Amino acid sequence: MSDTAPADTAPAGTAPAVAAPSTAQKLVAELLGTFILVFGVIGAAIFSSANTGLLGVAFALGLSVVVGIYAFGPISGGHFNPAVTLGLAIAGRFAWKDVLGYIAAQVVGGILGSVVLLGVLSTGPKFDIAIFRSVSTGYDELSPAGFGLGSFLIVEIVATAIFLFVILGVTSAGRAASNLAPLAIGLTLTVLVLVAGPVSNGSFNPARSIATAIFGGQLALTELWASIVAPIVGALLAGVIYKAVFDRPAKLTA
Repeated sequence: MSDTAPADTAPAGTAPAVAAPSTAQKLVAELLGTFILVFGVIGAAIFSSANTGLLGVAFALGLSVVVGIYAFGPISGGHFNPAVTLGLAIAGRFAWKDVLGYIAAQVVGGILGSVVLLGVLSTGPKFDIAIFRSVSTGYDELSPAGFGLGSFLIVEIVATAIFLFVILGVTSAGRAASNLAPLAIGLTLTVLVLVAGPVSNGSFNPARSIATAIFGGQLALTELWASIVAPIVGALLAGVIYKAVFDRPAKLTA
């Protein structure tokens, strides 16, 4: 045995260096985080909403995101939402080369969440897959309060833009306490669902909408396009505006 210490052994009194997460680790983290999000909010909507109402579902979404970000944020950044990934990329906070991989992992994670919930439902009393239609996002017939396409697009675009503004704000270096960022993000989602829930079922997340639409029937699949386009538009608008208004002046004064 050699007397020379291994190259990766840290000097006494210092913490060992931690390797940066690999691409595979980041993608698995995004998959698991999106799984938790869908399992939490859709599970609450299916099993508990009769007792908790919209408030319970809103908190289920907010808390699911908080848990996911605390658990996997240090690995992948904790996006769990294709709109967030695209918004961060256009704001210059995320590499475009990683966008497709993140989105694919998020969609797969969301679908797995719905599959597990379907498995729970299938062995329960009075099983009816149509329950997924009631938790799918959409307008007209799929809107809980009967709102049309125009209202749907407005609320999903604006709510997603607000969500991205908060994410960009609380994760800006030197502008906020990063350890509290997950709470701010989760609470923002809770508020937004309370506003948008009756209109669109409050998604702001294409991966979550895809996850329920695949079991929600023909109408849910037909209206799915709006649940993909609107959040992405809102996120891209927020990314462009935030970068132009807040990040550019900061760079000019640096």
